[in-house]
Amino acid sequence: MNVFTQLGEWLSAPNRWSWTDPAGVPYRTLEHLWFSVLSLVVAAVLTIPLALWLAHYRRGAFLASSAVNIGRAIPSFGLIILFWFLASRWGADTDFWPLLLALVGLALPPLFTNTYAGVVQLEQETVDAARGTGYREWQIMLKLELPLASPVIVAGARVAFLQLVATVAIGAIVNDGGGLGRYIVDGFAEGAQGYGEIFGGGLAVIILALLCEGIFALLTRWATPKGVALQTARRD
Repeated sequence: MNVFTQLGEWLSAPNRWSWTDPAGVPYRTLEHLWFSVLSLVVAAVLTIPLALWLAHYRRGAFLASSAVNIGRAIPSFGLIILFWFLASRWGADTDFWPLLLALVGLALPPLFTNTYAGVVQLEQETVDAARGTGYREWQIMLKLELPLASPVIVAGARVAFLQLVATVAIGAIVNDGGGLGRYIVDGFAEGAQGYGEIFGGGLAVIILALLCEGIFALLTRWATPKGVALQTARRD
């Protein structure tokens, strides 16, 4: 039996498109997105305010540049295994915390770097003009720098989220949930009979990543202030 026949049988299973059955693709997709979105939100809350403050006062340049190298050097699977080992030793829930902490750790560098870079690259004359009109420092950060830097911040979130979507699939190795990656892990456990499930799970992850890429492209356009968009269009 070839892989496409196996894939057809796997897709046509009675519970494959259930929203409530753990074997269903919709159920696993929502689970996949839940882990990815939660991790991105937690990382954003931890990172963006700090990066915004540091960039406003022009501090932490070394930390921002180091974040890029750290993000590239951290092996996602190694991070998941590390947190799983620590959680198992501390008696914590090994199905939730190891994967969540690893995902948050992976999302921190691109969010921090892009937020910092987005604020630092703003023209100082614009900031000085706002300060001269009576804006306080926190108002400058929230009402000027954050909106103007939002396209760069969203671009960082875009990179982080796509990495999270890919990593959640890997996390199924140590997580009983694991989203769409559960199909890949279970398929390998079945040997030659599981090739269709492996192919289906991998295809589902790719489709989900492409859809998320498209959504973030729209978010980037929406987050770009009209004045910035007009200036960019004139330069082009």
